[in-house]
Amino acid sequence: MARGRRSLAADIDEVRSRFEQWRQTRQGKTPIPGELWSAAIEVARRNGVNRTAALLHLDGGKLMRQMVAAGVIPKKPAPPAFIELVAPRNTTSTPAQPEYTIELEGHSGTLRIHCKGVTATQLAALSQALWSSI
Repeated sequence: MARGRRSLAADIDEVRSRFEQWRQTRQGKTPIPGELWSAAIEVARRNGVNRTAALLHLDGGKLMRQMVAAGVIPKKPAPPAFIELVAPRNTTSTPAQPEYTIELEGHSGTLRIHCKGVTATQLAALSQALWSSI
């Protein structure tokens, strides 16, 4: 186990020295070469994006985008375009008030709504109104 850690540290140090050498010899604002990105991606696969970005003095978001472009990290699936709300059946003789919990996720965060005594249609209208205002 200790040997594996030393090997990972050696890999990180080797890639870090390659980046330092490139930074010292580059002309102007030339972009990072593909082979250096590939090396950074391999290190990030083993050590994590944030740690690798910090050690190699890279933008973590850019490293993440490079990993997505290389197919190492899959893109987030598209959010569902339609969600069906099905009202629960009441199996008792006394009518119960319907109760719903709905979660809306967006770039700003997550909104959780718990309603009791409203219909699915009313909840869908409320959700749509809230979602369109975000």
